[in-house]
Order: sequence, then structure tokens, then C-alpha cells
Amino acid sequence: MDWTPDPDRYQNMHYRRCGRSGLKLPLISLGLWHNFGDDMPHNIKQSICRKAFDLGITHFDLANNYGPPPGSAETAFGKILANDLNGYRDQLIISTKAGYNMWPGPYGEWGSRKNLISSCDQSLKRLGVDYVDIFYSHRFDPETPLEETMGALDQIVRSGKALYAGISSYNAVRTRQALDILKTLGTPCLIHQPSYSMLNRWIEKDGLLDVISDAGVGSIVFSPLAQGMLTDKYLNDAIPAGSRATQSKSLNPVLLNSENLSRIRSLNEIARSRNQTLAQMAVAWTLRDARVTSALIGASRPEQVEDCAGAIRNLEFSREELEEIDKYAIDGGLNIWAASAEKTNRPG
Repeated sequence: MDWTPDPDRYQNMHYRRCGRSGLKLPLISLGLWHNFGDDMPHNIKQSICRKAFDLGITHFDLANNYGPPPGSAETAFGKILANDLNGYRDQLIISTKAGYNMWPGPYGEWGSRKNLISSCDQSLKRLGVDYVDIFYSHRFDPETPLEETMGALDQIVRSGKALYAGISSYNAVRTRQALDILKTLGTPCLIHQPSYSMLNRWIEKDGLLDVISDAGVGSIVFSPLAQGMLTDKYLNDAIPAGSRATQSKSLNPVLLNSENLSRIRSLNEIARSRNQTLAQMAVAWTLRDARVTSALIGASRPEQVEDCAGAIRNLEFSREELEEIDKYAIDGGLNIWAASAEKTNRPG
């Protein structure tokens, strides 16, 4: 079926400047972490991306290992880019990452120059593009000198394979070190991508937002819906068939304990009083802080993209609402990326 993007799409979305850079990102970005592997019909992936672009979502976020199997999300998006978004490349921000396990042997993961540059080359082929807009170090590597990892990002940008460099899931201390190295190299870090939600508030305690704000770096928070927990899926006791909790992806059913579910139901009542869905309020809450440039959502249906994008219609919170939310927005054990790498040596 022929498709033409909504001509009013840029009237439907708000955009924030990414730190002190010249780049603006949509308040809502689309992540292709789940639901873009070979286990999802291509027509659904196509419909999700079309809906996102129709809503003014210009940023599509990937990583080399997204799937399943690893690499398949980039391949799928490459087809959508060639067939549906052909002619709109200059209106898009495409990002990808490297750092998690991708191929056998000693060079298939972590943060060496070998891994990052090889990964970038492979990603460009799967995506069918000459460059990506943002290339990230996906996680801190405790055994590779940070100078080597950041030097690889610098080389990738200088070679024209990426326009900007980013880091993901680095804590405040490692972030400050990485930013200093990149600044010295002459390739400033554009953006940091941490996890953040009402049930996962580590970046507040860690001081990460202060570090990136002081440095003029933007941020895009992933999993603002707490891997789907901050939606209407789990308001009842039964775990719905087909949900992440049943797919052995990122949501361990153990997290759906009585304490977390009770908090989620209370948060849902606050959302209803704001005339928002729980997902909309969860996204809006992460964007209440101007240091957060964009919220990165995932979706398994186009309707979910539209629901989350509706968050921008009500981004204001009263002091009383925030105080009430704070009663229930308590860490739920969801920061599965609190990188063991920060505390222990990696395996092997």
C-alpha cells in the first residue's frame, strides 16, 4: 500500500536542543530494541515506523545486537529506510551502538577500537547507509582503557561514518572521564543514553544529570515505561499473553511483585486524574526535567506509538502531583544495566 508521510507531522511534535549542540531531537524517539527482530512480521515493523514519522518522530534508535537475532533490527530498519523513508534521510536521526556480544571470539563485544570500528562498519552495511547520525559506546568496558574506547568514537566521527558520538549507561564518574577525553580529542560527546523511569531513578542519585548538564551534553532516556510495567498491561494480577514478561526479553516476571504492582496501580490513579494514560504520564514525568532531551519508547503496535506521543499534550506537573508521585515512584529493582562492569571484572 502506498504511503505518504503526514505533511503536518512537524506540527505534531515538540523538539529540544541536545545539550549545547546545534541538534534538536523530538521529545519522543522510537527505539527498535524489541519487536524489530525476525520474530515480528515486517508489515508491523513498517507500520510502527510509518506511524512514528507521521507523528513527527524523526529519531530512530538501534544497536548492532538488537533483534533477535542480533543485527536483524538494523536489517529490518534498512529495508524500511529504503522502501518507505526513501528520500527522507536528511530529515531523520539514525543512531546505533556497539558494546554487547555480537560475534564469536575475543573481538565481538566490549569497548576495544577493534570491536567498535568493526561493529560500525557492519551496522552501516545492514542499514544500507553511508553514515549514522549518532554512534554510541553501548556500555563501559572495565578492561579496555577509556582512552581507547573514546578514541574509537573519535575516529568513527572523523572518518565520516557518524556525525556525533554518544555513550550509554555510563555512571557519573565514568561519564565525566569520557567527556573530558572526547573534548581533548576534539570530538565532543553529543549525548548520553541512560535508563530512567519512575521505578528506576538511579541517574538522580548518581548525579549523572548534573554532570552532563554542566558539560552541555544532552540525554535521551531509555525504558521510561520500565520495560512495559508503567502501562495498563499489568494493572490486573494476570500477566497478559505476549507481553515482555512472557517472552524472556528484558522484563523478568519476578519484578511484577506485589509491591511494584501496588505502586503501579497508585500511579495509574494519578495518571487518570491528569486525563492521561499511565504510559503518557510516565513519559511526561521523565521529560519534566529540561536536562532530558528525549524519551526513548518502544512499541509492538502503531497504537502504542500514538499513545506515548500523546504525552506531549500535558508535560506540566504541579508541586502537589510530583509529591504524590514521589510516594510511589520508588526504585523497583529495574536497573538491570547497572553495570556489573562498573564493579567487577568482566568474564573471560
